[in-house]
Amino acid sequence: MTFIYPAVFTPHKEGKGYHVEFPDLECCEADGPDLEDAVDNAKDAAYNWICVELEEDGDLPAQTHVEDIKLEEGCFVKQLVITIKLLPDND
Repeated sequence: MTFIYPAVFTPHKEGKGYHVEFPDLECCEADGPDLEDAVDNAKDAAYNWICVELEEDGDLPAQTHVEDIKLEEGCFVKQLVITIKLLPDND
């Protein structure tokens, strides 16, 4: 399954790097010392968040439209694609 969620990237105030939050995935956050690592870490965080939700109840939140996200100065949004391969249980 493929999921696409907007991620808000906020530059760190001191030094390089970014903090990433997903407006639709409660408490799903990540950081990275540069944009590439921040994207990778955010994808990992979202992957883990989605997997837990699918295991618990299967209900995932709808994706917010990018134009509906209010951004602080210096922040930007990227749509991140998270792919999860669902395999049947082998019990």
